[in-house]
Amino acid sequence: MLKKGDRIFRNGKIFTSNPNQPYASAMVIREGEIIWIGESEELDGTGEDFVDLNGKRVLPGIIDAHMHPLLLANAAKQIACTPPLVYSIEELLREIKKQRFQESDSWIECWGYDEGKLKEGRAPNRYDLDKASTDLPIVVTRTCLHIVSVNSKALQLAGIDATTPDPVGGEIDRDQNGEPTGILRENARYLVLNVMPLESLEDNAQTIAELSPKLLSHGITAITDLMGRTEPIDYYKLYEKAREKGLKQRVVLYYLWEDVKKEQTLPSEKIDSNEPIHVGGVKVFTDGSISGQTAWVKAPFHESNVYGIQMTSEEELWAAARAAKQNHIQLVIHAMGEHAIDFILDTFSEYESWLTNGPSIRIEHASLPTDEAIKRAAKAGIAFVTQPIFLFAEIESYLANLGTERTKRSYPVQSMLEAGVLVAFSSDAPATAWADPANPFVGMKAAVTRTAYDGTDTGENQRIDVETAITLYTREAQQITRIPKVGQLAVGYYADFIVLDQDLLEIERENIDQICVEQTYLGGSLVYKRMN
Repeated sequence: MLKKGDRIFRNGKIFTSNPNQPYASAMVIREGEIIWIGESEELDGTGEDFVDLNGKRVLPGIIDAHMHPLLLANAAKQIACTPPLVYSIEELLREIKKQRFQESDSWIECWGYDEGKLKEGRAPNRYDLDKASTDLPIVVTRTCLHIVSVNSKALQLAGIDATTPDPVGGEIDRDQNGEPTGILRENARYLVLNVMPLESLEDNAQTIAELSPKLLSHGITAITDLMGRTEPIDYYKLYEKAREKGLKQRVVLYYLWEDVKKEQTLPSEKIDSNEPIHVGGVKVFTDGSISGQTAWVKAPFHESNVYGIQMTSEEELWAAARAAKQNHIQLVIHAMGEHAIDFILDTFSEYESWLTNGPSIRIEHASLPTDEAIKRAAKAGIAFVTQPIFLFAEIESYLANLGTERTKRSYPVQSMLEAGVLVAFSSDAPATAWADPANPFVGMKAAVTRTAYDGTDTGENQRIDVETAITLYTREAQQITRIPKVGQLAVGYYADFIVLDQDLLEIERENIDQICVEQTYLGGSLVYKRMN
């Protein structure tokens, strides 16, 4: 029975992501939750608060199950190393010199190069960057987040020279004389990153808050941070402050194991999933990236003898698992290469799940699982969180590093689903070579077409349908992130939903990335409206 104050949304084309009631045209919302959903003609009267959806396609709010909001927000403030601004190292140096004349006493930061898109076909090194500045430190982060290039001044400030050993889980690239080239891979990059000046909690919180409207414009109503820290700034406090400053999205944090291992018991208030900000897991890195040739692979990268980098041990995985179990949160493990994925499955082949409301262990990316690994993951109840935008945006690097056939076999989403693996989609933004990496409709297009941005076939036998792509960003993402009462439009769920300008279920799949969000609602309240 309707009450005063109820909000009635009708005349919509609602895809609910609820398998028991996939379609509807009307909803009734009370105190932020859906109390009824069905067909418009079933409603009596219009109610006092009536909203006409004008026949538009409506979806549940998007859940980005793996991203890096602070890095994404900061990347927007750095020098872009991507097309259409930069196509070569020479053009990158030009952009750095522009900032060099504007700044006199700060680090110069650049974001997002992919050597596959640079004319030179290689990463910038210290000798390149020294041409832009020798007195100011320069840090250029590769699009994958796993590699940085720095100039001689940055190496000096970090104390890196020919005698510096490679850190565990990292590599310092060196020339024929043993001198560092300025390219630092995986854990080696922290030798520089840890000496860079830190932004304050207030400044970082403001940066995240300013990102919130951009994410709402893409229909993203719940976010994750897969690089959560406890020090020098506790990300839990950071996101609380960001919420005070205007952050709207629900947030799940995943602390890095290196931080959690120092004090393994988390306060109960941090892990309360009913709160809009909470800690959902502890994260471990097993390897690096495909595009940076640091993923731990079984067969070497294409036309090379490079097998990537192993970044952890079985002992560390079990220690992290024990901490996760103790805190009733997930163990989240980064793994791209075949060897890394098999290493995880070998380690936890006989583990006992400790969570009842979702997977206890999830593998992030799962780029190159073998058929046998997929079967083992399904049997063990280990989930995969993957990113269809990688093949779409980074096709040059994938072809160069894996070759054509191995590229087509990567990210086999259809095979994962057929085997019964719980899968969620996400962006990993900003860690991909795309100007707008968080856009979920680019990811959906990539998944349903299995075609890269340049038209390259990335494995058509692994295509999925549009409805499935939506559910992997909504219902399935909720099952993996375990955020309560989101991911579906159903009775008892929060009224988090989005209204699209075009019908995602009817548009040509090649045009899915052209879809725009017209409105975004959180708890039935309008939090974003597109300006025409």
